[in-house]
Amino acid sequence: MSNNRSGIFIGGLMLGATIGALTSLLAAPRTGRETRKLLKKSADALPELAEDISASVQIQADRLSANALRNWDDTLERLREAIAAGVEATQSESQALKRPNPADTKNTDSLNQNLERL
Repeated sequence: MSNNRSGIFIGGLMLGATIGALTSLLAAPRTGRETRKLLKKSADALPELAEDISASVQIQADRLSANALRNWDDTLERLREAIAAGVEATQSESQALKRPNPADTKNTDSLNQNLERL
């Protein structure tokens, strides 16, 4: 997250610097010809500035994408482990329920004996 914030900060800083430079050029006490030359130089630098900002944003997007992919892989692995543990617990419980309980057998035998006496 801090990488994303620093990328946004750098982009904002560049944009602010550009706006500040243009404002200062327009408010400067220069002749029209000198101001136009400076504006032309600034305008010529804008594509390069836009390219730098674009590259910075792309780098940040790649970092975020890589982090998201890592987090997804970790979550998927934990989910697989949880499912495996649940299946194992279910099988164990199912086997425990299928096994006859010796106490139940003893109770059934004594009940059958009592019924026979009647």
